Amino acid sequence: MKPLEFVDLKAQLRLIGDDIKRSIDRVIAHGKFIMGPEVYELEEQLAEFTGAKYAISCSSGTDALLMALLAIGVGPGDAVFTSSFTFIATAEVIALLGAVPVFVDIKQDTFNIDPVKLEQAIENLDEKKYHNHIHLTPKCVIPVDIFGLPAEYKAINKIAKKYNLIIIEDAAQSFGAQAGDKMACNFTDVSATSFFPAKPLGCYGDGGAIFTNDSDLNEKLISIRAHGKGQYKYDNVRTGINGRMDTIQAAILIQKLKIFKDELKKRAIAARKYRKRLKGLVQFQKILDNYTSAWAQFSFLSMDRNKIMAKLETKKIPHAIYYPKPLHLQAAFSMLKYKKGDFPIAEMVSNTILSIPMHPYLSDEHIEFISKTIVSALN
Repeated sequence: MKPLEFVDLKAQLRLIGDDIKRSIDRVIAHGKFIMGPEVYELEEQLAEFTGAKYAISCSSGTDALLMALLAIGVGPGDAVFTSSFTFIATAEVIALLGAVPVFVDIKQDTFNIDPVKLEQAIENLDEKKYHNHIHLTPKCVIPVDIFGLPAEYKAINKIAKKYNLIIIEDAAQSFGAQAGDKMACNFTDVSATSFFPAKPLGCYGDGGAIFTNDSDLNEKLISIRAHGKGQYKYDNVRTGINGRMDTIQAAILIQKLKIFKDELKKRAIAARKYRKRLKGLVQFQKILDNYTSAWAQFSFLSMDRNKIMAKLETKKIPHAIYYPKPLHLQAAFSMLKYKKGDFPIAEMVSNTILSIPMHPYLSDEHIEFISKTIVSALN
């Protein structure tokens, strides 16, 4: 049996490597390394895939979130509500703009933001002492589609409308997922995704994209991506960032998109096999009715996580913890004065979550080997 990879990019490369190399060679030949024709071609394909009217490529998933916040005018004195159980990038960009990340606990079954607790956080905003009694203006919600599963946008959209909040979907892990007849990146006012190499659709470096159906937001995002550009390069109508995607990364993603739907199917098959073999032993993430996950990770909860990890290590099976510490307990946000126990579900999930290999090229042999190792650790 071949050595196990947590994400096997080499298997994918063996399948489409020649096409990718030819695409890179074409970019090198025409020399338009910044905003070359492949960038615009990719944007058209991304918009078509998601059903969104506009797709704006950019330099990373983090910059996608930052650009979205800039486009809607988030700044000092604003409150942005988001999950405490996510990667720091989600909240980091809020703080960078001088706004305040207001954390919300998650649901124990989906690991996504809890809509009931979201509304409670909005209602109780002025009562919280951890904001140093600064009056905050509720401005935005950033739900996170954790591990590839979309958040409960029907409920979240209803809450946002009630309180006049803008929603930014953090779809860094969910590109390719669905809820009902809609695709991830097209559930809300504006969405952001990542093409980091290990994502379901990843390039060979950093990359990301923002999606919207709003023409004014689209124009702002295009401007923000290039230092607030107006009519020409040295006409700066706003402050922006250098958020452009490299043409070579766009060329790579164009080739990967050709096999992406098939890869999503293979991820789903691998997830079903894992769930069948581990049923009753660990707690799986609940996939809601009429939802599909992009399966960016295959993660489960177990009070015996340490035992499982120890056994996996003896068999040289890669594994990871996403995420070992929720954001409200991170030193980076200590000024907000959250404390242990504020979000018990996020804390419990962080203490028991474990991720095992997930990618489209997992063989039945690998899945069986990994599953049997976990079962043996629990018996």
